[in-house]
This record gives sequence, structure tokens and C-alpha cells, in this order.
Amino acid sequence: MNAEAATLDTLRRPLRNLRLSITDRCNLRCAYCMPEESYTWLPTPEILAFEEIAALVDHFLALGVRKVRLTGGEPLVRKDMSKLIAMLAKKPLDELALTTNGVLLEELCGELKAAGLARVTVSLDTLSRARFLKLTRRDLLAQVLAGIAAARRVGLPLKLDTVLIRGVNDHELIPLLDFAAEHDAELRFIEYMDVGGATHWAMDQVVSRKDVLAHLAARLGPVEPLPGRGSAPAERFRLPDGRVFGIVASTTQPFCAACDRARLTADGQLFTCLYGTKGVDLKTPLRRRDSAGALEALIAEAWGARTDRGAEERLALREARGPLATSAELKTQPHLEMHTRGG
Repeated sequence: MNAEAATLDTLRRPLRNLRLSITDRCNLRCAYCMPEESYTWLPTPEILAFEEIAALVDHFLALGVRKVRLTGGEPLVRKDMSKLIAMLAKKPLDELALTTNGVLLEELCGELKAAGLARVTVSLDTLSRARFLKLTRRDLLAQVLAGIAAARRVGLPLKLDTVLIRGVNDHELIPLLDFAAEHDAELRFIEYMDVGGATHWAMDQVVSRKDVLAHLAARLGPVEPLPGRGSAPAERFRLPDGRVFGIVASTTQPFCAACDRARLTADGQLFTCLYGTKGVDLKTPLRRRDSAGALEALIAEAWGARTDRGAEERLALREARGPLATSAELKTQPHLEMHTRGG
């Protein structure tokens, strides 16, 4: 298939973005993602090798994917990440990016940039050491801030993501915006989502897009929406002083109609929706050396049959809405975990 051609699903949504989870392990235990005390990890022999990841990326490229984002778990806990970056940077991508919690970024950002990484997004939910410890159960905020500073020093384009939880960090909107401006980074506020892993989720904890805009307008003046969102998950806004920020309103104002993202777990399961409960196994045909045509047909079939509007369906539940899965269910179905399928 021509690399510029689009593989469309049943709602005419093209396959353009691929989120690659390269490990389900993480060195933090964030309350909105990994709140439980213990987890069932994917078996190590089942995790895709870098060469296998690169081979699968080629198949997605053939079907129209133009952007790849590496995620986890925490991708930087996997050794020799720069080798994978270098392999993928040679491919005809519009963007090769990485999402990280930043704990290991200070040490690695220089070699990642040299290998060809185009952009890094760092999760930063608070500027308070005590609050960071409460949110993540790890006293590592200093390392995250050092990683952000190091990424800026080496010239790696930077975004910051903040998951807002009512009563926890919703009073830090302006300090976080100020911090982002000081580090030449664009900040994105993310609504707390009821996906797998968020076993303590409740609707009254969600700080909505409407709440964020009202808070900022009351304190900083009129907020101007920016055009040209396309299929991006974040809607972007400009403050009176020129600063730009984003809001990802997946919970209260889903953008399913424009979603062009597929997700590949670290053990090669393809998911076409973050809320999906069943994946398509790409690892088995890859390891038995099925032809490129057969693998691409499998991916195209999965995407072509896609009807997913997961966030919209969750919103329609209204009062009946709760966590997507219980902790007991996640023990037996670890692929439901957000840290397994790349967030």
C-alpha cells in the first residue's frame, strides 16, 4: 500500500498515529494510573525486542501511520532506549516522540536527542514535593524537575502533561503554567479518565475543561481558543499574555470522531481504543515470520472493522459511570491496564 494512502475505519477515521508501549513496568505508582499495591506484569519473554518493534512499525507505515509515540509504563526504564530511537528515526515519520515521567530523563535526554528523538512529553502533576510523594508514592520530584531542565538544555522540544484531580492539584493551574513558560514548554491539562488502572476514579474528582477555562479566565483574563486542532487530543488556547496551553477533555468532551490513534502493547497486542477490552495479537504472526502482506492485512482488517467510540460511550453512562475495571479484573486481564497499552 502507498505510504501516503489512508487506512480507514468504519467511521472514515484514518490510521495515522501509533502509540507504542515498550514496557509495562514503571518506577512510579501514580494514583490515577497505578493505585494498587501490586501488579501482574507481562512475562518478559513475551515483550517485543527492538527489532520486532521496528518491523511492526514498518507495517504500520505501509498502512498510513505518520507519527509514532513511545510510551510505557515508563519507557526509559527499558535499557538502551537510544538504540530503538535510532532505528525508528531512520524511518519516514513526520514525528517520533516519547512520553516519560521524567525520572530518568536527565541522564538520557542527550543521547535520545542525538539518536533522533524529535520531541519529549513529561508528566508533571504537581510542583510540591509532598504532593508528588502522595500522588506517586515515590519521593522523586527533584529528579523529574532536573530531567525537564536537562531536556531544555540539550534543545529537545518539550511538552508537559498534568492530570488534574479535584482537591489534589487543581489549585496549581497557574503555578504549573508559569513553570512551563519558564522552561519553554507547552502545558496540557488532562481530565482524569476512567480507563483501566484508574480503579479509584469517580466523576466528582474530574476537573473538567469548563472548570479549567473558568478558573484561568477569572484570574488571567479572556482565554482565546486556537484553530487547527485536527485529530490532536488537545484543544489549544491562548492567554492574554500570549502563552499557549492545551486541554485534553477525553472525559467530558470526547474527541472520538477524529481519533486516528492505534495502540500497541509491549507484547504486541493491537488496541484500537484506549477503552477497548480486546486486542489483536500481532506478536504471534510476527514471530512465526508471516509475510509482510499477511501482517499488514491483519492490521488493516482490525482498523477497517473499527467502530470504537469508547469515551463517548462512557460519557453516555452518566450516573452509572464508574471505573472501567476493578482491581480484581485487572489482575486477570493486565492488558486492560493503561500502563500496559500506552496511556
